Amino acid sequence: MRQIRMYKWQAINKQCVLMLLSGLAIGFTVAYVALTQQIAFSDPHSSYEMDLLAGPTIDPGVHLKNEEFHLLEDSSVADKLYKDVRVLCWIMTGPNNHEKRARHVKNTWGKRCNILLFMSSKEDASLPAIALPVKEGRKYLWGKTKRAFEYVYKHYFDKADWFLKADDDTYMILENLRYMLTPYSSNESIYFGCRFKPYVKQGYMSGGAGYVLSKEALRRFVEIGLRNASGCSKSDNGAEDVELGRCMEAVQVIAGDSRDSMGRGRFFPFVPEHHLIPGHVSKNFWYWQYIFYENKEGMECCSDNAVSFHYVSPNQMYVLEYLIYHLRPYGISFHVDLPNDQVKKISQ
Repeated sequence: MRQIRMYKWQAINKQCVLMLLSGLAIGFTVAYVALTQQIAFSDPHSSYEMDLLAGPTIDPGVHLKNEEFHLLEDSSVADKLYKDVRVLCWIMTGPNNHEKRARHVKNTWGKRCNILLFMSSKEDASLPAIALPVKEGRKYLWGKTKRAFEYVYKHYFDKADWFLKADDDTYMILENLRYMLTPYSSNESIYFGCRFKPYVKQGYMSGGAGYVLSKEALRRFVEIGLRNASGCSKSDNGAEDVELGRCMEAVQVIAGDSRDSMGRGRFFPFVPEHHLIPGHVSKNFWYWQYIFYENKEGMECCSDNAVSFHYVSPNQMYVLEYLIYHLRPYGISFHVDLPNDQVKKISQ
């Protein structure tokens, strides 16, 4: 009898352990799915804010220019565009993200900007971060955007041709941006980004994917939009990208077409896999109703000269840095020359 009770007790214990393990497995699975799906199902203008983990605490280092395969590179075209198509980058950040995100932008793609600034509410000389007189929080991003462009206009207007705004979780390929901009003059009133269609007649550019204003667009925004134009909101509240789009239209700045010659997009509001993997983003998702131009899924989604991706974690920035600027298939060489008409245009 005692032996039977012992067997029953062992069976109960075994069943409890199995139930506990099953519960833990289900819990981890649910947590993983929730974490991996939260990017894809957030409304672009909700109060949701991405809580990315901090990046590496130890600097991963760099590949030196004198390494074997880097010596085979010919960067003469990119070097010329760096001088002729001057891009100032300002990064939307905040005190809590200086170390978690902003410094990883500086360590990766930010170093290819002609001028790199971080806009915050607290000064940080190591970035450098500018202390703007604004409150922190998503609902004040429009106010921060206005103050940032005012600061850039006052201090850097004659030191760059194009003025790029990006978030501290956006990854930009500056060489491709400069190439895209070569057919245009910075004296044209135009701006580019990932173009969405609601709210503004000509559309507006996604804030997360980043957008770039010509010198003339910046001048009109500050001198007319922020001082006189009735179509530019005086409040600091509101969706930053929508309010900027309304203001751009009010001061007659054109919403440019950033697609390549094959109609593929260059600016993207999500990480690469969300655009590259068919079915990853449901057709019921807001993105398909917002996107201005018809957009395909899979490898046809994205230009070979893509410019930006959003919701990129600090760790993933280093991965993209390696894949774009260092990993090369052996035996395949690539050389380009700018078309003659574009060479003449940027030389004028």
